[in-house]
Amino acid sequence: MSQFDEIYNREGTRAIKLEYRDKVFGNSDVIPLWVADMDFAAPPAVLKALQQRMAHPLFGYTNRPKPFFEAIQSWVKRRFNWDVEQSWIEFSPGVVPNLGLAVQAFTNPGDGVVVQPPVYPPFFGVVKDFGRKVVENPLIETESGYVMDLEHLDKVTSSPDVKLFLLCHPHNPVGRVWSPDELLKMGEICLKNGVTIISDEIHCDLTLFGHQHQPLATLSHDIANITVTCMAPSKTFNLAGFSTSYMISSNPELLNAVRQQVMGYHLHMGNTFGAVALEAAYNDSEDWLEELKPYLESNINLVIQFLKTHMPEVKARKPEATYLMWLDFRAWKLNSSELKNFMVHKAGLGLNDGVTFGKEGRGFMRMNMASPQSVIEKSLSQLLTAYESMK
Repeated sequence: MSQFDEIYNREGTRAIKLEYRDKVFGNSDVIPLWVADMDFAAPPAVLKALQQRMAHPLFGYTNRPKPFFEAIQSWVKRRFNWDVEQSWIEFSPGVVPNLGLAVQAFTNPGDGVVVQPPVYPPFFGVVKDFGRKVVENPLIETESGYVMDLEHLDKVTSSPDVKLFLLCHPHNPVGRVWSPDELLKMGEICLKNGVTIISDEIHCDLTLFGHQHQPLATLSHDIANITVTCMAPSKTFNLAGFSTSYMISSNPELLNAVRQQVMGYHLHMGNTFGAVALEAAYNDSEDWLEELKPYLESNINLVIQFLKTHMPEVKARKPEATYLMWLDFRAWKLNSSELKNFMVHKAGLGLNDGVTFGKEGRGFMRMNMASPQSVIEKSLSQLLTAYESMK
């Protein structure tokens, strides 16, 4: 039995995934496969470090000493062969806050910010919420998977009011790990057109099925010079509740611009436990991650085989990274509300409605694979029962 097979009762733990079911789905009994956190216990080393810190009864203001930065430096060196100086790193409470801070640091109201739908909903929110203009560069859906529309990217970034590009790398929800060649061409377009890149690489550690992640900033000195990379241990080790993230940029002007936002909003303090969790995760939990990834792959393979066997008209590709699957139900010819109603009230499943990722997501659902396999099996059984009743 895998450590990831154990089912933990998250009721009463204030988990958004469970507590918001009635609010989001109108049904508090759906199996929650939506919010992108995992139903797995955090790594033992993290739990031990937190317990040791809890043994001290004072939880006042705290700093992040040198070991915090050394843990990050060591992690990105081991995982991506990326040599990062401590002076390139700035703390922030989360990757999505990073995006909002960057929008304010590098654009003015009315400026254009490029996103690549279908994409994680906050990418739209952090642009609109601060009075900037969303400029869409939709991904192209091909037989072999999604690709960037580089010709269109060149066109939209050539506009003088487009100042910023929010890159999702690896991509949520389509699961692409962008290749060095794709990234290089994209980066060169942004260089030519004077556009700064914010690279959301929160899922970088969760590459699957032999795929490798390359941080955008490692491609070339020139591309690094226009890039702020956003990372965190939150997705990798299920630590999102600790609000500990960081930004990396070798360009001091870019880093100082986002640092001023962090300091201006007084977000630099963090919390007592976040740094402790990050250090234990990055320094002592790599083996845990290497056990996690095959388990996620097994869950994904289970869904792929289920769909092929029972409902082959529903399409799904293996994600190259993340623990999220992008399921294509367009063959059912249901509109968005009908599809959502079927999932919630017929199948008893709480999935992410694809349309929230942009109009390109109509007819899709995003399903979280980071649950014990028995939960995934139960979800598929409920889906099949509902499907058969629909015939």
